[in-house]
Amino acid sequence: MPYKVSVISEGYSKETKEKYMIANCTCTVVQGDVNMVVDTLSPSDASIILAGLDRLLLKPEDIQYCIGTHGHTDHIGNLNLFPHATHIVGHIISENNKYWTHPFDIGKDYVIDQDVTIIPTPGHTLSCITVAVNTPDLGMVAIAGDLFEREDDIGNPLLWQTAGSESLQKQLENRFKIINMADHIIPGHGPMFKVLPEYKESLKFQLEQGLFT
Repeated sequence: MPYKVSVISEGYSKETKEKYMIANCTCTVVQGDVNMVVDTLSPSDASIILAGLDRLLLKPEDIQYCIGTHGHTDHIGNLNLFPHATHIVGHIISENNKYWTHPFDIGKDYVIDQDVTIIPTPGHTLSCITVAVNTPDLGMVAIAGDLFEREDDIGNPLLWQTAGSESLQKQLENRFKIINMADHIIPGHGPMFKVLPEYKESLKFQLEQGLFT
């Protein structure tokens, strides 16, 4: 069955005058031979996820994989909605009370099937992952978590740098890797965007120059 990718809640982030962030992540559902939810919003957002699944004619028990692109609260707040799914958060995989690690840390992908692969993309955190999905309508869709804050951060690197990065260099390298693989990117805190040739050129220049500010 061909895969379909649906954003059920679009992420956002902004600073306030009080010097804290107002933010929530993007929540995405992948439907096909395997059904997945990627990044489950903040703990108060269960109703948003349930409503989104309902629109897609899905129930929590229809989800085989529940993915957190990294372990920050706004990305893993509702894992409990999917007790029967395989959970992958960062480098840790779990089923019920069983836990094991996958060697993402040495660059090994986790292949779900020929059209869905989970790729290690450290930077924002050192255990960040990206879900790559081949689709017939959008091409390769990279559900990238906070590897990309939003589309604007391609031209304004300060947007992703100031959002926090455990390794600026690794994040820049993986941004370049993913933008050269993907046709569309779903960032952590903004709408899905199409990868344009000038975006690839911009990140190539930044990588060559080491532009972190």
